[in-house]
Parts: sequence; structure tokens; C-alpha cells
Amino acid sequence: MPETIDPTGYLTRLGLPELAGHQPGVAALSALHRAHAERVPYEVLEIHLGRPTTVCPLESARRIVAGRGGYCYHLNGAFSVLLRALGYAVTRHVGGVQGQDAEAGASGNHLVLTVSGLPSAESPDGQWLVDLGMGDGLHGPLPLVAGVYEQGPFRYTLRPSEAEPGGWRFDHDPAGSFRGMDFRTEKAMMSDFAVRHVELSTSETSGFVRTPMAARRDATGADILRGRNLSRIGAAAALTELVTAADYFAALDGVFGMTFDEPERAVLWARASAAHERWLRERTT
Repeated sequence: MPETIDPTGYLTRLGLPELAGHQPGVAALSALHRAHAERVPYEVLEIHLGRPTTVCPLESARRIVAGRGGYCYHLNGAFSVLLRALGYAVTRHVGGVQGQDAEAGASGNHLVLTVSGLPSAESPDGQWLVDLGMGDGLHGPLPLVAGVYEQGPFRYTLRPSEAEPGGWRFDHDPAGSFRGMDFRTEKAMMSDFAVRHVELSTSETSGFVRTPMAARRDATGADILRGRNLSRIGAAAALTELVTAADYFAALDGVFGMTFDEPERAVLWARASAAHERWLRERTT
């Protein structure tokens, strides 16, 4: 089945309906990436609502148009289909995001995109790293050129990977929620991520399963909701405990743009509260 969508609804979701039918270019790609990072949350709440998802990009795109988000397989998968529909040359890659203690390497827990054919002063060969699936990671695309880059309060390093010969390494800012990411340059298929997706969305050891979370990136930082803790990294940095259900769902709506009906609210509040209580216990042991 061809991977194609009607981009109109997707672009409307991003607040960029005027880009329908535009000519691919660096400025437009940057606008699309920034709007996606700001308007479509990185989130795992479908897991906690007991609604299994797949890595199918068309399914992910439909969910995004309907007002929801997802994690890397969903966000980057859907964005790749949108970009292709708009005429961009997009390649998917196997990547691996690591926390502070994990080994480097492309473990397959992450889907990465690159866009080619857009030469500029920053990227003479026209290659760009495009990634909406790192939560508090990129706000806009990066030239696929080794160097140090700044986006808002974050400073990133892009360099050849030591763990993946011929691949690339993205080092996050020390203030970020993860250490870094490696990816291979070979082309990947969405089916390459299916097994790992099942693990991440069902295993009791998965952080996605243990804790309801959402994140979004903007020009001045990032917002992250884990359990009942809402944190701001960057401008106006803060950590707020959401004490009541009203506070929790006000944050999901006001910060992350997601609304839920009453049965969903009851489930999510219970799951978020359980994760918060576990977090409190673990802090004292």
C-alpha cells in the first residue's frame, strides 16, 4: 500500500495550511519542523489508556490530525509521510537514544529521519537531520554536518558515531532529559521497528509503560510532564507538582494541547498518581 496522505488536514494541525503545494526548501522544512515540535506532543498516553498502536505512518498521521501525538516511531513516521507528500526526499534510519547510563549505539529504540537535496550555506551537500521523536530534543532541523549547534537554551554536538561505523552521533545538552543518540546511515523500513515498538509499549520494564508522560519543544526550551510532575527546561525553568486532577488536565490541555473525556480522565489520573507515588517512594530509598 503506498504511503500517501492528504496533507491538508496535517498542515492545518500544524497551523501551516499555506504550505500546501509549496516548493521544498530549507526555510519551509524548518517551519514545518518547528511547528510540529511545538504543536504535536511527544507522548505515550495511548499506552496508559489501553489502546495499542502500530508503527504504521498512516495510522500515526491520522491520530496526529485528530489532535494527539506519539513517540518517535509515530511522530517521525508520520512526518516522513507528510514530507514525502510535499515533495521532500526523506530517508528513515535505525537509531538509538540513551539515558545517562546506557551504552551508545543504534539499539533500534529510535527512528531517525534525514532529508536530502536541500543545499545551503549550512549544508553544502543538502543533507539535514530531521527528528521530532526526542521529546526535549530538536526544535528545528540540523545540517548533517559535524559541529556544535544551538537551539534556544540547548547546545548540541553532531559528530561521527564511535559506536556505529559510518553513522552519526547526536550529543544532547547536559540540561536535557537524555544523554545522546546514535544512528546508522543505511535506509530503514518501518517494519524494522515493529518488534521494539511492542516491547516499548507493553513491557513492564519500559519507562513508557511505567510512567505516563508528555513533552513538547519550543524556541526557548521544553516542557515535560512525567506522572504528576510538570517541568520546564530553559526559559522560566520550574518544577511543579500537579496536586489535583484539575491541575493535571489543565496542563495536558494548556501546555500540550490534549483533551480527554471523563472515562479517559479517570484512567489517566489514576495511572499518573500511581507513577507519582512510586517516584516519591523511590526518592526515599
